[in-house]
Amino acid sequence: MTSASLSSSTERAPFLLAPSGKDYLWGGERLNDDFNKNFDCSPLAETWECSTHPDGESVVRSGPYAGLTLRELLALHPDYLGTNLPDGAELPVLVKFIDARHDLSVQVHPSDDYARIHEHGARGKSEMWYVVEAAKGAHLIYGFLHDTDRETVRAGIADGTLLRHLQKVPVRKGDVFYIPAGQVHALGAGCLVAEVQESSNITYRLYDYDRVDKNGEKRPLHVERALEVANLRSSAAPRQPMEVVRFRPGTMIELLCRCPWFQVEKITVDTQRCRGLARFKAKPNTFRALLCIEGCGTISWGDTADERLNFFRGDSIFVPANSVEYSVHGMAQLLRISC
Repeated sequence: MTSASLSSSTERAPFLLAPSGKDYLWGGERLNDDFNKNFDCSPLAETWECSTHPDGESVVRSGPYAGLTLRELLALHPDYLGTNLPDGAELPVLVKFIDARHDLSVQVHPSDDYARIHEHGARGKSEMWYVVEAAKGAHLIYGFLHDTDRETVRAGIADGTLLRHLQKVPVRKGDVFYIPAGQVHALGAGCLVAEVQESSNITYRLYDYDRVDKNGEKRPLHVERALEVANLRSSAAPRQPMEVVRFRPGTMIELLCRCPWFQVEKITVDTQRCRGLARFKAKPNTFRALLCIEGCGTISWGDTADERLNFFRGDSIFVPANSVEYSVHGMAQLLRISC
């Protein structure tokens, strides 16, 4: 079906996305078991929910463009990204779920400037984690306990004592952590998080616990590259963001993170106890990516069954810039990502 044959409301309506999946060795089973991702792999470590990155592209799974990759659809409709981005720009963010059954490697990501020069023009990677679930005693690593230097870090990697220099931070459900490029970090076992990041897949591993993969091989480290980009000064323990909350009928909107690359809000919808629906107006300057982290509901933009979609925990929804006005009904929590 061509865009010329579609009504404007259908063409600019929200649509569901299907993710790509990653079976990294530290992953678990919850994305399949609790979020019904239905990937035929074990473990399932990550699902890339809203992505045009070539290492894992999302696919449109509802509406007239179902079956196209999100990259293909945005090539047909670059205006879906909005006016905040330069002409021809690609989707600047990548949204994913991460299930850490085991500790992730101690790692760091480069800045845009470093990646542009040393990684063939790629983006760097700053990211944000929203903790969807956390086991008792779960933690993450966030920077160094004290100022250090490259020699100390190299020695700690060689003799297995690097963790003594790193700051462990307790993690609870609902916590938010912003991790800028250059910040040494690691997600700990027992954490299930939603991650919003720049559209990049560049990771420099400093330490991987001497683990081996299914072939009995250790994963490569990138120590020298990591030391070129890492902040080796002591890091203050991350604080949770101050609550900035707006209320609308049936809706509460909380700002979680705003940085140069993306903005993330948490929307709590509860229309079971109020008259009417939670209504959302179009934004001409930016797309919206919605990620359902709790509950379920229905998005509607007209009077027919073809003008609504049901969503459940774990679903990802793309809302084009200048979308039709839509309403949400249900009891759910969603992350709303925009630029």
